[in-house]
Amino acid sequence: MVEKDYKVIDYAGIHARPASLLVQVANQYNCDIDIMFNNRKANLKSIIGVMSLAIPLNSVIKICASGSDENEAIDALSDIILQQELGV
Repeated sequence: MVEKDYKVIDYAGIHARPASLLVQVANQYNCDIDIMFNNRKANLKSIIGVMSLAIPLNSVIKICASGSDENEAIDALSDIILQQELGV
């Protein structure tokens, strides 16, 4: 299992557009990928799950991947988070 923490810096938090981007990237990988916020967990391959967390600005989130391509998945998701200025 690979885990990585981020602090959300997008003023609107993880809203529909960035959530959609993260889900699209996550669905390119075979491993299980979860996003955690406030002791709640959602499947990062599900837009409904990600949106249900209602992640606001300055939150700390954790992305966890487990499976054969977990490292590649975490790297790709990190790239999107940094490129889209969603988190640091």
